[in-house]
Amino acid sequence: MKRLVLLLALLPAPALAGTWTAPEGCEINMTVQSKGCRVSNHYTCKADPPGDQWRADFDQEGVYFYSRINREAEWVESFDVNPTVRQTLDPGAEDPASFSELLSAGIDTYVFSLTREDGTHSNVSGYDRLTGRTVTIDGVALEETEFEYTETDDSGYVVRRAHGHEYISRERRNFFAGPGETDLGDGQWLPIDGSPVDFAFPGDKGFGATQPIYDCDAIMSMAPVQTSPDLMEANHDQL
Repeated sequence: MKRLVLLLALLPAPALAGTWTAPEGCEINMTVQSKGCRVSNHYTCKADPPGDQWRADFDQEGVYFYSRINREAEWVESFDVNPTVRQTLDPGAEDPASFSELLSAGIDTYVFSLTREDGTHSNVSGYDRLTGRTVTIDGVALEETEFEYTETDDSGYVVRRAHGHEYISRERRNFFAGPGETDLGDGQWLPIDGSPVDFAFPGDKGFGATQPIYDCDAIMSMAPVQTSPDLMEANHDQL
């Protein structure tokens, strides 16, 4: 499966609107149009452990990011596209992220490490907390969370930190981005908001879409900024 996803990541990104097809042995179950000019296709694969979920993110140029989480919403692996870089969760986390603990206790702390295939290593610590607020977005009931995390390199230098709110689906056991702020290590806090706007399920209009529709004109009109796909779903789906 890893080899297949890597191969897909190396293919040219589609430039025109269309309907995305998941890799062989996999099935799309949800398409999410979000703020920040992003559309995500969520899918599962038969070859993966039960509870694992994939997401393919698209901007106006095509697919730019793949990520996989497990049943506890732990980071498992990701692929940045153009250039293709794989990042994985290190084994033996000091305090693994736990979706089950978040649901049962209302708060979950985590301390874990990530490694890129070029050998770059980073350490992540933070928490998720249920606020008790429920919101309904496009007919989908979600629970709001508060989060904060810091990512450092092995020397302790802050690579990235963020705080804000996200949303969870108990049924689907995953996170969706929300409003917040991020600091890319220079001490300047930047506003971020990748909140979901539209949900499409099998048979719905927009299911499998590859072109984002929200905030794209605003993004195109901004001056170029060094960003990464990490900024939208900060702690579980896109570190």
